[in-house]
Amino acid sequence: MSEMSFDPKMLEALVCPQTQASLSYDADKQELISKPANLAFPLRDGIPVMLVDEARQLD
Repeated sequence: MSEMSFDPKMLEALVCPQTQASLSYDADKQELISKPANLAFPLRDGIPVMLVDEARQLD
């Protein structure tokens, strides 16, 4: 089972759904990070899941 890769160019179009802030990409964890919201949005099969309910709270 191979993971599809996330295209970092998508970051130009995506913003945090809670704060509208820009996101950063964590390739190791396969997450998009919103520092202002303190949330990490998961990538599933290379597709960002931009739902606050699905996001992981950052430490």
